Amino acid sequence: MSTSTEPTHTATGELNKFAVAALVLAAVAASGLWIFGVAVLAVFAVGAGHVALNQIRLRGERGKLLAIAALVIGYGIATLALISTLGSIPGAVQQFTQ
Repeated sequence: MSTSTEPTHTATGELNKFAVAALVLAAVAASGLWIFGVAVLAVFAVGAGHVALNQIRLRGERGKLLAIAALVIGYGIATLALISTLGSIPGAVQQFTQ
């Protein structure tokens, strides 16, 4: 007995709403990188992007490229945040050791 990972439904032609929401959240987070606190929306963009990809696979909906774009933007913002945080550690250590 084998299990299939194929969609259980035929392509409905509907655009997945989570994919659209993920892309909107990613765009707002990317445009708000310089405003404190807005980039945190990238976390929600990544979550919505993963949910969208799962729903698209299961339901056969459209919007896979939107979800992937949101994931790329969201993870890109997360990478920039990590690099920025790691770059500020030496300065913080130096400040506290003097």
